Amino acid sequence: MTLFGRIVDAHRGIRPDIPVTMLVQSTLLSRESGCDVWLKAEHLMPTGSFKVRGSANKLRTLGAAARQSGVITASTGNHGLGVARAGVLAGVGVTVYVPTTATKSKMAAIESLGAELVVVDGSLLDSEKEARRQSELQGKPYVAPSNDLDTMAGQGTLGVELVEQAPDLDAVFMSVGGGGLIGGVGTALKALGSATRVVGVWPKASTSMLDSLNAGRIVETPAAETLSESSAGAVEPGSTAFTVCQEVIDETVTVSEEEIARAMRMVAEGERWIIEGSAGVAVAGMLQSAARYRGKKVAAVLCGRNIELETFLAVMERAQS
Repeated sequence: MTLFGRIVDAHRGIRPDIPVTMLVQSTLLSRESGCDVWLKAEHLMPTGSFKVRGSANKLRTLGAAARQSGVITASTGNHGLGVARAGVLAGVGVTVYVPTTATKSKMAAIESLGAELVVVDGSLLDSEKEARRQSELQGKPYVAPSNDLDTMAGQGTLGVELVEQAPDLDAVFMSVGGGGLIGGVGTALKALGSATRVVGVWPKASTSMLDSLNAGRIVETPAAETLSESSAGAVEPGSTAFTVCQEVIDETVTVSEEEIARAMRMVAEGERWIIEGSAGVAVAGMLQSAARYRGKKVAAVLCGRNIELETFLAVMERAQS
């Protein structure tokens, strides 16, 4: 089955556990940018992130033996939360490997959903490598954050929703980490004949997928600290999402930490919504690109809200100064 075929199947199969999220017009962002700006409210999903889409779809497609054995995954938080929730709904045991950089609130939330938590000393890529090793040793399926067609298909259901909600979108802006979200959404948009431009946005501090796309092969590049911690990290070797991203991304944008903070504050002021840094990345990319899309209809995907309160308050103060 093609990736788009999997997306169509997922669009039906993950309901009603996964709701269709709102697409909301932003008066403040529209005024500031000169564009007709709409926000895809993925941060209002159960667990506060789009990741529930792919997780639900992956566990839905497991066979009986895999359901009985339980699954293993790796995450900085949002993917782990999605898999943990999907495990509860499907009656499947879940073990989540997280790096030491994962926030305490996300780790606590994962455990609160009944998943076993294993902290790995190192980066997200280190935790992914250890999770895959344990998957083979224990004979349990590994639920990849991005490098899996069924997971990517679940994320791609967002693209089907966009076409149903706003078939006249000129562009959609998404933050890019491992590429599963933009790969799935971009595949859906193009397969459905949409003329919407697919714009990938990265924090300047973490551009692994962008560097790989520019190089034409997967490369490892150093990442600095960023507000977009949930999208930071290296691209997994052999990534399926990398190949898909090569095909579906039309434009790329990089944004500074100051631009991310300002975008987060604007969403808080205009919509009264708390969003995490990766969602701010998408909005910042839209604002930076506003001159090219002036007078046109654009959307930014608010991919999550899971941010420490102290961090969010610090960002609000930073963006005001």
